[in-house]
Amino acid sequence: MDRIEKLRYLNQLLLDEMPEYSPQAAEFPLTAAAQRRLLRSLMNLRPPLPLGAEFLAIQDQVLSVERKERGVVDGDILPVTAAHPNIALWQGDITRLKTDAIVNAGNSALLGCFCPCHGCIDNAIHSAAGLQLRDACHRLMKAQGHPEPNGQAKLTPAYNLPARYVLHTVGPIVRGKVTRRDRDELAACYSACLNLAAEYGLSTVAFCCISTGEFHFPHQEAAGIAVETVTEHLRQDTSIRKVIFNVFQDTDEKLYRHLLGPDRELDESP
Repeated sequence: MDRIEKLRYLNQLLLDEMPEYSPQAAEFPLTAAAQRRLLRSLMNLRPPLPLGAEFLAIQDQVLSVERKERGVVDGDILPVTAAHPNIALWQGDITRLKTDAIVNAGNSALLGCFCPCHGCIDNAIHSAAGLQLRDACHRLMKAQGHPEPNGQAKLTPAYNLPARYVLHTVGPIVRGKVTRRDRDELAACYSACLNLAAEYGLSTVAFCCISTGEFHFPHQEAAGIAVETVTEHLRQDTSIRKVIFNVFQDTDEKLYRHLLGPDRELDESP
């Protein structure tokens, strides 16, 4: 099968499971771009159900090709800062990073984003990893028996991502003024992810900007908490030898650059 045939095949399998979306799916043109958007939408909408081997084989072929097209960025060779020799800053798509683990900022259900093609980091990571990631999270949450509290962490394989694992954490939702509890829970997210990574002997971890998107934590304060918490953790005896702060927006890149101190790689000032 060529690309468009694979996309249409996967979409039909998902529509067989979820026929209620067939009328909307019929509105998508039979082009590769439109069928790919439909596939992402259906994957986002699909509840955690048993996964068929045939579907997964074709899905993994599609996602593998897309991973290569996006380009893999090796976290091991990203330059560190002079002031923080175990910390790097990188601006780009976190689903491209090849590290031991990337951090996903999820919600308390910990099943990924169910809003089709939403722009959140949770949606991006689950969409690039494949439906296996939602299934793995579902099994963890079913065993836990209650929603995921703020400031903790779970670990799953990364499936079709270039990273080995995904660390899932739930940050605080800020409603109005930032509280001490909000700050403590955000710091706990970073600590919990690093502690869990160290339990598994991981050495490179890439963090997204936890809670600063849909959860409305102010970017500047969140960045300060992130840098302070990670820096303190790296002073301890740990398997973690490199932490990457992954940013997407220019605003966050400038904030982290300033917080991490002057460096020829990160600071353009003379």
